[in-house]
Amino acid sequence: MKREIKTTNDGSKTLFINDLNENYHSHHGALQEAEHVFIKNGLNLINDYEINILELGFGTGLNVLVTINEYLKTDKNHVINYFSLEKYPINESEIKDLAYFELFDNPEFKNIYQKIHLADWEKSVEIISGFHLKKIECDFFDLKNIELPKINLVYFDCFGARVQPDLWEKPLFELVSDKMAVNGLLTTYSSKGSVRRILQELNFQVEKKQGPPGKREMINAIKL
Repeated sequence: MKREIKTTNDGSKTLFINDLNENYHSHHGALQEAEHVFIKNGLNLINDYEINILELGFGTGLNVLVTINEYLKTDKNHVINYFSLEKYPINESEIKDLAYFELFDNPEFKNIYQKIHLADWEKSVEIISGFHLKKIECDFFDLKNIELPKINLVYFDCFGARVQPDLWEKPLFELVSDKMAVNGLLTTYSSKGSVRRILQELNFQVEKKQGPPGKREMINAIKL
């Protein structure tokens, strides 16, 4: 799929897929969206010592980077194991041009950004002390065959239902639910009524939250 880089309203960049007429992130602000959906309404709500995160999908790596940024703000007395699925990894040129490390004041972020993208696929790599990343190149529906520890937090960041409706239907949510711990949290930018109903059918407690800039609502769902 042909992709081009665009700048979103908060100055951060995203990828745009011409054939699908779809951005990887909100055009209102890629960084703002990631921090609001996956940090404020995700990571910051988890208090476990060891946090196992499952991301669908890795995309540009921005969600990994904002997660590390938040982790570095803590006293780092906990461990994060981050598992990220991706079917279509971005290329070296796109990684260079996105340059997400420039969005952060920490001078170490250029090295961290490079370590994230240079990390071998299918291997767990310690990006910084206490933060382990495993990138897995696969179709999301291959999740059923992937061995994972019980997941405390899911970043459900698939492309929108307009272009990939099958990713927002019950079969994939069932696979995700099977990997989650009781009281695990799923967070997503979507607020579709059909998604809320599916999650409720799968025994999640679903809450509508204020959405990121440009979006009225989003969803948090706790596995009961």
